[in-house]
Amino acid sequence: MSWWTDFKAKRALKRARSQYQSDYSDWQRDVEIFKKIESAFELAIKGEDSVPNNTVQKKGEIILWQGQGQMHETGRTPGRYVGTSQGFSIPLVGGIRYRVGAQRGTFVAGDEVQAYKEVGQVLLTTERVLFNGQMNTKEWAFAKWNGASTTADESDYIFHVSNRQKTSGIFFGATQGREFNRFLAQAINCAEEGVDVVLKSVRKQIKELAEDEPQAPTPASIESARIAQLAIDAPKN
Repeated sequence: MSWWTDFKAKRALKRARSQYQSDYSDWQRDVEIFKKIESAFELAIKGEDSVPNNTVQKKGEIILWQGQGQMHETGRTPGRYVGTSQGFSIPLVGGIRYRVGAQRGTFVAGDEVQAYKEVGQVLLTTERVLFNGQMNTKEWAFAKWNGASTTADESDYIFHVSNRQKTSGIFFGATQGREFNRFLAQAINCAEEGVDVVLKSVRKQIKELAEDEPQAPTPASIESARIAQLAIDAPKN
C-alpha cells in the first residue's frame, strides 16, 4: 500500500468514526425516547397521565408528555409608506409654520412571518397539543389536524388545523424537539387507532431499534465499502 493510499484510508476511517459517533448518539437517544413512550402508553391503558399537571382535561383524555416551548403564530412585520409627501404649510409666528394636508404616499402592509411570543408549558395528550403561558394559551386538536411541519433539526414546529386560517406552532430546541417529534407521531396514531394499537407498534419499534444498533467502523469495513462503491460506479458494458 502506497503512502497516499494509506493516507486516504486513514482519513476515510476518521470520517466514518465521526459519523458513527453521531449516528450512535441519535440511535441511543431514540431508544431512550421510545422507552419513555412505551411507559407513557402503559399508563394510558390504565387511564393514568404520564406526568403530573393541573390541566383541565376532556373526558377520557390522557396526558402523554410535558415540556417547555416558545409559541409562535403568523403575524406581520411593521408596515411602511411609499411615495412622496404632499400638503402645504401655514406661517404662524417666529418663523414657525404649521403643515396641513400632509400625506406619506401609499401604506404597504408588512410581510407575514411567524412572530415568536412567550415561553410556556407544552402538553401533548391523546387528543391535542396544548400551550399554556402567562399571557397566551392555545390548543391544536387532532380532530381538526391537517398536518405539521418541522425544521431539519426537529427544533421548531408549525401546526396546521382546519379551524384556523393562520398557522402557529412551537419552538423547542433540538434536544427536546426530537423527543416531542417521536411522541407527537404516536399521539396522532393513538387518536386514530387507539392506545392498544400504538403500544404494540411502539414495542415493535423498540425491538427493531435494538436490531439496528450502529456498528463501529473498522479498516476492513471501510475497505469493503470502498470496493463495493467502485463496483457500483464502474461503467457497465
